[in-house]
Amino acid sequence: MLPELAFRLALAGLLILSGWALWAVLNRSALKRAGVQLPILPGYRSGRPAILYFTTPTCAPCRTVQRPALEALKQRLGEGLQVLEVDASRRTDLADAWGVLSVPTTFVIDAGGRPRHVNHGVATTEKLFDQLKEIAK
Repeated sequence: MLPELAFRLALAGLLILSGWALWAVLNRSALKRAGVQLPILPGYRSGRPAILYFTTPTCAPCRTVQRPALEALKQRLGEGLQVLEVDASRRTDLADAWGVLSVPTTFVIDAGGRPRHVNHGVATTEKLFDQLKEIAK
């Protein structure tokens, strides 16, 4: 009984580690792919950090959670932050170019124009603030 339990625990750990490694590789790939797409962003102004936010009109978490989180972040940081909202259903070219598969998806872009973080799904105000703080160092 004990050897079987140890085997199952080891297998579960291996699966969790594999999933985390796959997630890390996909995130790095999305950031690398996004890095070459920056010149085609509408409304982007270099010299300030930005959050690129992909959404759609039918996305309930976008309306109820992500947009309020971005508004709170804009109030907290003021003019020091630009938020670029893209309707992924209308701008499929941008969504494809940036590798967006689901909404909401947010990219945190540093003042030099390099994508530094990608968040698939809802990202809280605190998470985005921490990511912006990290890239400001």
